[in-house]
Amino acid sequence: MNFVLSEDYSQYKNEISDILKDFKNGGIVVGHGDRNVVKYFVVSGLKFNFKSFKQHNIINRHVYKYYRKSKSRRSYEYAKMLLEKGFYTPKPIAFIENHDLIGVTSSYYVSEQLEDVFTLNEALYNHSFPERERIIREYTTLIFQLHESGIEFIDNAGGNFLIKKTEGNYRFYLVDLNRMNFHAEIPISKRLENFERLTNDLEIIQIISSQYAKLSGTTYEFCLKKIVDFTNRKAFKRKVKKILKFYKFFLKK
Repeated sequence: MNFVLSEDYSQYKNEISDILKDFKNGGIVVGHGDRNVVKYFVVSGLKFNFKSFKQHNIINRHVYKYYRKSKSRRSYEYAKMLLEKGFYTPKPIAFIENHDLIGVTSSYYVSEQLEDVFTLNEALYNHSFPERERIIREYTTLIFQLHESGIEFIDNAGGNFLIKKTEGNYRFYLVDLNRMNFHAEIPISKRLENFERLTNDLEIIQIISSQYAKLSGTTYEFCLKKIVDFTNRKAFKRKVKKILKFYKFFLKK
């Protein structure tokens, strides 16, 4: 086992270990858990969020032990890096990796459980959401700031941003951190490609294009065309993938 615990939470090692022994039967499930299982547990009056990553195939198990950092470790290290750079994410508490001779058998990322937050998706797809355009513009500003810092947040989807409103201000927390790329500088085309996963809603894309153009000194028309093109390309790839899965399913029968 590889158990790395933040110094700020070192006193909770035994409690975290006990939770992991009975993870399947305890805690409160967060979200749908299609691939990974996310739960929160109360530890000495504090709420800790545990993310259990989906079991890998035998090749990836080997890769994540010997050649590449596990998803739990990347989540933990990227969270610390984001906080150091002035961005927000739930406080990282620990990551745990269990191994056998072949590779990683299971892994967990433990972080602070945030309360009184909503996801970016809630604002994106509810047209009557209070201050909706402001939220979209502030989200775009956050992505621009990440790009300026050389950070490409690959899983740039609405569900991966938790938003808390405090005293009239919105604070955006990034979650699902294990997939990021880091660059000395990000070209404008690659920056705009980073929005391809977010939405194909033209109104939202227009707001994003307007804000990103203002911040980057690029024209609105250029930003709009690029994001729409990248979004359409991504949608086409998803459609092709679904069709291939459909045919594979019937070929197996």
